[in-house]
Amino acid sequence: MAEKYTEDSIRSLDWKEHIRLRPGMYIGKLGDGASQDDGIYVLIKEIIDNAIDEFVMGNGKVIDVSIQDKMVRVRDYGRGMPLGKVIDCVSKINTGAKYDSKVFKKAVGLNGVGAKAVNAMSSYFKVQAIREGQTKVVEYKSGELITDAEIIGSEEKDGTIITFIPDESIFGNCHFILDYVEKLLWNYVFLNTGLTINFNGEKYFAKNGIHDLLERNINGNGPVLYPIIHLKEDDLEFAFTHSSKQYGEEYYSFVNGQNTTSGGTHQAAFREAVVKTIREFYNKDFDTSDIRASILAAIAIKVQEPVFESQTKTKLGSQHIEPGGQTIRNYITDIVKRNLDNYLHKHPETAEAMLAKILQSQKERKEIAGIKKLAKESVKKASLHNKKLRDCRIHYNTNHEKRLDTTLFITEGDSASGSITKSRDVNTQAVFSLKGKPLNCYGLSKKIVYQNEEFNLLQSALNIEEGMDNLRYNNVVIATDADVDGMHIRLLLLTFFLQFYPDLIKAGHLYILQTPLFRVRNKKETKYCYSNEERLDAISKLGKNPEITRFKGLGEISPDEFRHFIGSSIRLEPVLLTRDLSIQEILEFYMGKNTPKRQGFIINNLRIEEDITEVA
Repeated sequence: MAEKYTEDSIRSLDWKEHIRLRPGMYIGKLGDGASQDDGIYVLIKEIIDNAIDEFVMGNGKVIDVSIQDKMVRVRDYGRGMPLGKVIDCVSKINTGAKYDSKVFKKAVGLNGVGAKAVNAMSSYFKVQAIREGQTKVVEYKSGELITDAEIIGSEEKDGTIITFIPDESIFGNCHFILDYVEKLLWNYVFLNTGLTINFNGEKYFAKNGIHDLLERNINGNGPVLYPIIHLKEDDLEFAFTHSSKQYGEEYYSFVNGQNTTSGGTHQAAFREAVVKTIREFYNKDFDTSDIRASILAAIAIKVQEPVFESQTKTKLGSQHIEPGGQTIRNYITDIVKRNLDNYLHKHPETAEAMLAKILQSQKERKEIAGIKKLAKESVKKASLHNKKLRDCRIHYNTNHEKRLDTTLFITEGDSASGSITKSRDVNTQAVFSLKGKPLNCYGLSKKIVYQNEEFNLLQSALNIEEGMDNLRYNNVVIATDADVDGMHIRLLLLTFFLQFYPDLIKAGHLYILQTPLFRVRNKKETKYCYSNEERLDAISKLGKNPEITRFKGLGEISPDEFRHFIGSSIRLEPVLLTRDLSIQEILEFYMGKNTPKRQGFIINNLRIEEDITEVA
């Protein structure tokens, strides 16, 4: 019988209850920190955004950030929150100064939510405001006020200090990957010339805006064909070049300093403007894909009262530069056309190199056109008969609220794929089953992607043939056995992605699934262990003579057990690229000819695992 629907059924939540009950509305997905779009990084960003807004308004050129274990501290040197309104600023929704566009004309945080969301989702949250020789401190626990100190005198510099610890009851046993934090902080200094960020004792500073951003990210893409074109006018700044090695397109786009990782109206307008300008400059109706193939670009724009498609602000939805003003599309087109056309006329050597690249892309596209046609037929047959892909119902290129959870597991063999298929969430988790070992594609051209059935079908499953815009899964997870064969398959797949789709890795979509090596159990409790250390700890906790099982392959793990490993407690290891080596250097080292250097690496890193006897 249905419950009665009466006045008593209607419930009003206070600010913190609503945020804690529906955290995804405020910070996107939760996660444990393995993914760069997990909520714990959004918490950091929300606090730093407020400090950036102070900098943009001319208040404070330095921001200090530190992360020790799970405690985050952000200190700016702006004006400091008004002392009588500190509690309001961090605990009353829709309260803030940014509704007044005269004060924060082109701010990032406009809705008076950011700091409140961080407060509500932190097990500990402290704010100290220092202003005109006085200071006030307030502290919270899970959004509940626990300290409201009196205003006292202070000799510290004006500004705001916020300290918080993400609440484990919301985020689980989370951890910060400092590479993700460093990327976030670098973007802030690239987009805010003159800003210095000190992070855990290191200084972040950039002289040349997004030119430095592009230069920092070029290393992994091989040599560029001409020097970076870097142009600025009014509230638009852009930079781009073409790589000699990369396939596809790669964009870094920003609005008011906010990294719009999902693009939006500004990025779409920029892509159109570049194509239109280049066609007119050369007086040739080049195919769009030939112009944009291998492009590396950054675009930053300032918009008054920007409208984003979600609270996490990763995609711009605004149509106008300012309310009632010029459209973003026309604004960007005018500036790009005028400045880029002038630049190409003044730099004929760059224009020549760009033309050669476009013609080369045109030639390659025509060469593989026939192969692609045959490949598409193969994909259709595979989807009808082979059933290599067990798809899910929700995909990344939709606007559904669970799109960030969408995952494709790439497995080896029927037993492993069968276990995951039976255990998965059919709404958000898909499975792609490999047939044997993939080809070592190091040094091969992109033709091989269409000629090799496994690569062709994998590319089709991901829907990345035309670039990342239509990627069907946010998380692409390599799920292979932890034995020699499994490691080899993993390496071959990594080679495929590095060779042809490095932007999938750079955008933080590729992971390795961590599965347990041991099961330790007694009659009352079962523990799954991912290392020998965890095994020993489990044995000590479960007492005398527990049953110990060593898992040798994914196929040995039953579907019922697999649900523990690919559900809310899933352990993913992100595939990260460092700036120490280029992609070509990485591929040459691991997949090139056997060199003494690699042999030395294998010997130095060889681990002989202890033989564990299974106890019946």
